[in-house]
Amino acid sequence: MKRALVGLAALLTIAAAAAFAQPKEAIDITDAQIKEVLKFAPPAVDQTLKVIDMGNYQLSVAIIHRGPTGAPAAGRGGAGKAGATPAEPCGATSMPAGAKVSGAGGIAHDDTVETYVVVSGGGTLITGGEILNGRRSPADSEVTKILNGPSCAGNIVGNFVTRKIAVGDVVVIPAGVPHGFTEISDHIDYLSIRPDPHKVLEHGYVNPHLPKS
Repeated sequence: MKRALVGLAALLTIAAAAAFAQPKEAIDITDAQIKEVLKFAPPAVDQTLKVIDMGNYQLSVAIIHRGPTGAPAAGRGGAGKAGATPAEPCGATSMPAGAKVSGAGGIAHDDTVETYVVVSGGGTLITGGEILNGRRSPADSEVTKILNGPSCAGNIVGNFVTRKIAVGDVVVIPAGVPHGFTEISDHIDYLSIRPDPHKVLEHGYVNPHLPKS
């Protein structure tokens, strides 16, 4: 019995090590593949390319296309499938005294740090402050399972910062920091690199417009 238990413990240790093993080869996402996915934007906006298991965390790479601000909303809203869990309120419930109003909708991700790399176009990005009268992404929604992990979306108010970003610019947005766009004259396309520390995103996800291998 003791020998069997020792053997079982060894097998579990090996299985755990395999489950958290990092990839042994580099993962490529080509420019041609990114452009192929962008053919579906609009109507798509935020499209995850791949979710890669890095061992003790996952890494998501996405391409986002945003058209001019003020244009009709298009694409996947990330609210989840029909019959999904209703969104719960999140963020501030009243305007803080003396708070600035951005006039922009934004989102904050509970655990996900985002790194933006602008590849086309440009716009005015707002970061910081807080979400007012927000709605939390349901656990079964696309936002939570494919895109960003648990998040809170709503209007951005408070002590926020704005800056214009354009091709070649890189912006790192810490977890929990609200962010959104206030002015896009034509369009902006940017890559978003998203670590998934708690592995809530769909394991092994590959964009349906990319080859699986």
